[in-house]
Amino acid sequence: MATNHGQPSYRWVILATATLVVFASLGLARFGYTVVLPAMQTGLGMSNTQAGVLATANLAGYLALSALGGALASRFGPRTVIILGLVVAGVGMLLTGLAQGLMGAAAWRGLTGVGSGASNVPVMGLLAAWFGARRRGLASGVAVAGSSVALIAFGPTVPRILGHYGETGWRVCWFGFGAVALVVAGLALLLRNRPPGLEPTPESIAGGPGGPPHAQALQWGAVYRSATVWHLGVVYVAFGFSYIIYLTFFVKCLIAEGGYTQQAAGRLFMTMGWCSLLCGLIWGTVSDVIGRKGALVIVCLLHAVAFGLFGLWPTPVGFTLSAVLFGLSAWSIPAIMAAACGDLLGPRLAPAALGFLTVFLGVGQAVGPTVAGATADAAHSLLPPMVLAAGVAMLGALAAALLRPVGDGGAVRS
Repeated sequence: MATNHGQPSYRWVILATATLVVFASLGLARFGYTVVLPAMQTGLGMSNTQAGVLATANLAGYLALSALGGALASRFGPRTVIILGLVVAGVGMLLTGLAQGLMGAAAWRGLTGVGSGASNVPVMGLLAAWFGARRRGLASGVAVAGSSVALIAFGPTVPRILGHYGETGWRVCWFGFGAVALVVAGLALLLRNRPPGLEPTPESIAGGPGGPPHAQALQWGAVYRSATVWHLGVVYVAFGFSYIIYLTFFVKCLIAEGGYTQQAAGRLFMTMGWCSLLCGLIWGTVSDVIGRKGALVIVCLLHAVAFGLFGLWPTPVGFTLSAVLFGLSAWSIPAIMAAACGDLLGPRLAPAALGFLTVFLGVGQAVGPTVAGATADAAHSLLPPMVLAAGVAMLGALAAALLRPVGDGGAVRS
């Protein structure tokens, strides 16, 4: 089957490699912190507020490179930026395993975030060049499943490592995460910036549908002047703030509030990973059919219910229902956003647009863990931050519902 750009099969290699990049840049570099947090917090003597600060350091690094990473990818090509980003993330994780205190750990988690932003944002934008509008949501959905693979792998392996190595187990985990990320950096050499035949098209040269064939420069202003892009950014802030609270303190809350062992918490974490394995594919495809707006509203509401169950029904049943509901929709919003960028601005500007949107996501993510940690220390419980996350997710659903359609192929059509 030929692609829209005349390339019969290599796009599937691109998609498989992109999924591995997401596995390393988000699954290992960000969500690995969730499963090692209880042991790392004990090892470094951190409070919940300090644990939140450490997560914020990682996400601040991600924020610093998210917009720049997308812009650099549009200028120099995604492949180079992605590979360099993975190398930086891998080195950052290796160094995290050597940290002796909060400041050192925060510095290396920040460096890891820089590498994550430089690799994850461009790889999602890259898919817009290889898949047409009717399959763009599906492709983005498959790629974000890389995070699910990480959750599935963490569930059984990390508790075993922690149990085997004792006090140094969390360090061994970071060494392993970093090494795998460097291997994926080598595999990312398989990526190609665009299919043969894309560059001469009006869409690819001008940066959007209907652009003149003779246009030579990317229309950067189209990204920053779009009211729809800014509106999508508001939804992304709410998503970033709420989901990162939930995931950062998921395992710690199960142990501290639910009486779970590390192994039992790991199994539920793995269950969430299995449930999330196809969520991006499902919701990306749904957004192709019903439009980005409708899909965003539904997913934000599912998140609000999942976070609310965790905070308001702290029993095995409530925790399990919460994990399943979140898993079924976990990575769908980034997949929808990536598809929306391609819809709105075309494949050449999609990485820059997604990078700009990721600034909004990064702000929410950077603020969320510190606020949640401080709230938990003040309330002497990790449940109130989960209720806070539910409320913010509900606000995100409201913001998504207020999006206006922008045309037949638009990112938010009703």
